[in-house]
Amino acid sequence: MKRSLLAGLTFFYSLSVFSQTAPPADLTTIQQSFKKLNVLGSVLYMAAHPDDENTKLLAYLALEKHYRTGYLSLTRGDGGQNLIGSEQSEILGLIRTQELLAARRIDGAEQFFSRANDFGFSKGPEETLKIWDHEKVLGDAVWVIRKFRPDVIICRFPTTGEGGHGHHTSSAIIAEEAFKAAADPKRFPEQLKYVKAWQVKRLMWNTFNFGSANTTAPNQFKIDVGVYNPALGKGYGEIAADSRSNHKSQGFGTAKQRGASFEYFKTILGDAPVNDLMEGVNTTWGRVKGGDAIATELAVIKKDFDVDHPEKSVPALLGLQRMNVASGDANWYDYKVGEINELIAACAGLWVEAYTTESTYAKGDTIKISAQVISRSKGVILRSITTDAAYGEKKGENSENRKKSWSSFSSERNYVLEANQIQTISLKDLAGNISQPYWLVTPHALGIYNIVDQKLIGNPENPDASWALFGFELGGQAFYIQRKIMYKYTDQAKGEIYAPIVIAPTVTANITSRDYIFSTQQAQAVQVKLQSFKNTGGTIKLKAPTGWKISPEKIDFNTKPKGTEWVEVFTVTPTDSKPHNDVITAVITVDGKEWSQGVQKITYDHIPAITLFPPAEAKIINVDLKTAGKKIGYIAGAGDVVPEALMQIGYEIHYLTENEIMNGDLSTYDAIVTGVRAYNTNQRLVVEQPKLMEYVNKGGNMVVQYNVPQPLVLNNIGPYPFKLVNQRVTDENAQVTFLDPQHPVLNYPNKITQADFDNWIQERGLYFVNSIDPRYKTILSMNDPGEAANPGSLIVADYGKGRFVYTSLVFFRELPAGIPGAYRLFVNLLSKPK
Repeated sequence: MKRSLLAGLTFFYSLSVFSQTAPPADLTTIQQSFKKLNVLGSVLYMAAHPDDENTKLLAYLALEKHYRTGYLSLTRGDGGQNLIGSEQSEILGLIRTQELLAARRIDGAEQFFSRANDFGFSKGPEETLKIWDHEKVLGDAVWVIRKFRPDVIICRFPTTGEGGHGHHTSSAIIAEEAFKAAADPKRFPEQLKYVKAWQVKRLMWNTFNFGSANTTAPNQFKIDVGVYNPALGKGYGEIAADSRSNHKSQGFGTAKQRGASFEYFKTILGDAPVNDLMEGVNTTWGRVKGGDAIATELAVIKKDFDVDHPEKSVPALLGLQRMNVASGDANWYDYKVGEINELIAACAGLWVEAYTTESTYAKGDTIKISAQVISRSKGVILRSITTDAAYGEKKGENSENRKKSWSSFSSERNYVLEANQIQTISLKDLAGNISQPYWLVTPHALGIYNIVDQKLIGNPENPDASWALFGFELGGQAFYIQRKIMYKYTDQAKGEIYAPIVIAPTVTANITSRDYIFSTQQAQAVQVKLQSFKNTGGTIKLKAPTGWKISPEKIDFNTKPKGTEWVEVFTVTPTDSKPHNDVITAVITVDGKEWSQGVQKITYDHIPAITLFPPAEAKIINVDLKTAGKKIGYIAGAGDVVPEALMQIGYEIHYLTENEIMNGDLSTYDAIVTGVRAYNTNQRLVVEQPKLMEYVNKGGNMVVQYNVPQPLVLNNIGPYPFKLVNQRVTDENAQVTFLDPQHPVLNYPNKITQADFDNWIQERGLYFVNSIDPRYKTILSMNDPGEAANPGSLIVADYGKGRFVYTSLVFFRELPAGIPGAYRLFVNLLSKPK
């Protein structure tokens, strides 16, 4: 039976660490691969967010039981907070996607997503499923189940609300509905062009005991996942900690656990297991046609395996491959052929990769590729190396231009690889689609990404990244190895580094600021930073709606060499004094084609570099805004872009050092502001706090942005007591009541009205305060539907000659989003009347 080899091969690459292109080939990996090759069971874990997954259980299922194990996170965690930087929303979702993939590289599971967007904390499933588009997200879960074909599904949370978050509860509801719908060919029949209906054996709930919720019970089915794996030299509590600690943006660095550790389960649908999670499921080769013979042969290969000469097993493994092809089971063939091919390569000491020496190419450019091959065994014949462009051309899937651009290596004669002699072969490919995450290609509604192509759904990353397929022959038997084409370079400190290839627009344009705030009809200069990704010239212009004048109309630029960066400046002027909240867009024209994308790079050591091309636009806002004071001292917290927003409206921002706080003259600052979660992350605030309180006492104005209750570096954040609690208002349109309408923070220098709370995004505030000392004034009250009024979002106290402000309002979201009322209110907090 002839089938594409590519589906099975792709999985193996996904398990390799991002600093290399080939999976490990050591003896431990080979022995683990033999064990995994003998298991044909699969488990899918389901929850709502990155970091919801049980990494200890995933590691146990994948590395101890050797089941094909997957994690379906319905969202990418876009609505969370960020402890390591200032990225928010969809950009944070990109970081958390890569953190999940880094975790999976350790615990051995695969990663999937739906198109649901994490729109922030939700207090119930009714709101969540409405915003997500219940039917679309359910369809995505059904699609993943039908493709992955799990024998067992495990959900992290129950439908009854103990998970505490509306997204959590919704993920359990989706799991139950998808369990039934995946088996029903009348549900989502459009999927059946690509997949078949699939009946899962059982749905289990992985009960838990954390926080104040203990949903475990002695009579529940349980598994000891804390066992020790001598081949790995670790227990699964240790492996799980390494996996979970990749969720660095969420501050989930975790201590390693050793010893017995039980996970508990309740059966939700299907028959309940008594002794084994896979009870009633045939997880051996006996589940496929001819599988018993494969199992028998595999047992012989394992028994005869020579640790000093793994290459002796290669002929038998090639025979096993032929038997697997004859089994006729498409699902397990596509998966197991990749395992066998990689095991053949590992035993033969065969290493291959394909790389470029340039990191970035413009769409349509030719990519020069170096393909390298080395075999530590004799008798291996290299027959072909084919890039994805060549493969697509042979299938009739590429344009005429692309046909002309690809090249492949083919050896009609015996191209025998000399033992331990590396071979380098030059190829080329065409730079195809721009490296934009597929779920961000088009605008999306709140709660759901816009993904048109059914086949893209579920993928953690773009599946169309360039690859090369290496064809080999050994003992008259063909086998294939696929490798993603990467950019390879050497860093003087870190050594050899691999990174994804970036396909870019011809020229990008980054408007310097996200927002331009106009409080008068005075013009502002708008800088646009351009970058060329090929030798080219063209024009750039800014487009804006009626109500704005832009000068000049356009700017021509001569041919710029690839890699050139330069700045062009336009003048933007409001043509009237009416309130405006508009968008300005940069448009570049090159050879008759328009481009309107910027470039953004995200780099952290624990994940691969991320490059995306967001729209080349910024907000231009005409608002009635008065400011008082000029100089702000800022104490950084977990990361936000509030200082940049304040600079845009004319404030001078200075990041305070400890020496300046302890020994400098703080009275020169009109206000001192702490960044979000500063009292959670900045350990030195314990030492600096007395000096800050002295600054307030002598007449200063201090504004503290939100923190979470635990861990705090000190308990007394303000001059008088109050308590941080996990209370929030998630409805961004919630009614706001002014408790003290005459208070200066509502009147100076801007008169705050209800209109200033229009068009807020995601939420009103989080981690409100209670147990408030009466010396504080509570300024605002708000609440979500059905809840009591909460006065804990903004408190102000006079202390000595100065003023202390604590706010849980989400200015860190609203200011970058250009919300006019948020600017007006935050300016008031910074402006203590003289």
